Amino acid sequence: MKKTLFATPQDAEAAFYDALQNADLDAMMEVWSEDDEVSCIHPDGARISGIEQLRENWAQIFKSGQRLQVQLTDQLVISGPMFSLHSLHENILVLGGPGAAAGARSIVVTTNAYVRSSGGWRMVLHHASHSPAPVVRREVPLEAPKVLH
Repeated sequence: MKKTLFATPQDAEAAFYDALQNADLDAMMEVWSEDDEVSCIHPDGARISGIEQLRENWAQIFKSGQRLQVQLTDQLVISGPMFSLHSLHENILVLGGPGAAAGARSIVVTTNAYVRSSGGWRMVLHHASHSPAPVVRREVPLEAPKVLH
């Protein structure tokens, strides 16, 4: 049974990003439901399903030595008594690590899903995708008004 009680989905989300930034596997796994139906998709990655695959994946990521700073923006939360869905942008700054370009920045579009159980709120889905390039709007010249006689 999990030790940490997350009273709200926001508490679980804050713990998820703290664990991510600190590369703390034990703290990361505290956030996740122990259910085998958990799922995680990293940018450009395959879907990882099941708690054991999830643990192995996060362990591999944290062992890489790459460290991130993440700021959350544009949050949209749809929540009910037993389920909470969060859509947001992760503004990521690479702090360093092997093969990492320190100072590199990216925006990741993310969906996090949480369920409420007797042990508090737990993550069941983390889906992250690279943000598409911003839309460049072109100004369309207006035509001269047509006058009918």
